[in-house]
Amino acid sequence: MVVVSERVGQYFVDTVGGRDRLEYTEYGSGDAWVVLVHGQLLLRRMHEPLARALASEGFHVVTLDLLGHGRSDRPADPRVYGMTDFSEQLLELLDHLGAERAVVGGTSLGANVSLELAVTHPDRVQGLLLEMPVLNNALEAVILAFGPLMLAARQLPLAVDAVRVVSRRVPRQLVPFWIGLALDTLDQHPAAMASLIHGLFFGRMAPTARERRQIQAPALVIGHPADPIHPAADAATLAGELPQATFVRARSILEWRVAPARLDAIAADFVASCWEPAATRSRKRRTGA
Repeated sequence: MVVVSERVGQYFVDTVGGRDRLEYTEYGSGDAWVVLVHGQLLLRRMHEPLARALASEGFHVVTLDLLGHGRSDRPADPRVYGMTDFSEQLLELLDHLGAERAVVGGTSLGANVSLELAVTHPDRVQGLLLEMPVLNNALEAVILAFGPLMLAARQLPLAVDAVRVVSRRVPRQLVPFWIGLALDTLDQHPAAMASLIHGLFFGRMAPTARERRQIQAPALVIGHPADPIHPAADAATLAGELPQATFVRARSILEWRVAPARLDAIAADFVASCWEPAATRSRKRRTGA
């Protein structure tokens, strides 16, 4: 097993409510950058296994907690939450890291944020690694899944606080990684959670189909069968719209979580194709070739 370095960092962004702090983790080193963004209400640790796998292949991987998530600040103001705001946070991360370009991607919300960056700042995107994008086919499921959470956060904040208190009492070292991640996801602040969902519900969900068809960056789009919130049809539609996209169907909704070897390898090959010959030079340095 290749051991990769890990470093936690932070940077600050200006928002309508003031100046807020965001936290990220770096894996590996070099100039072949990859940035991974989590799903809605989740946190950057969800991409820790993939980040380590890609870093072991010689890539410089960064996972980010967007505003309102994980260990980043969580302002209770819906005006700071939106796809454009999140893509600007991604852009400012690249500036903070000194990365001129990166393969950017993520899951669900993270996929949509990456698409937004590819539309607004195509010169900064080396490639797109997109899992479970959220487009038109997912609208009803998203409303049904997150609408009650927003109402609970507004009307029953004490219940949300109680769930947070109980989840924090479970020792993370005693539970498997993904159960620990689920418990961490329950660590929500009601006012911030309601504002986050409100901002995303009533803002721009994704670039338009016309904008998506103009994205020239190479893309790998991964869809799941039988996913109630992220229909594979959305992923397939997106892959058909992007001029340089490859569509991969996961074997199940849990494949990349419980048996990641196949999709990790596909992702690593894709990132390498985006960064050749830089990735080739990095691998040669690592192997001594």
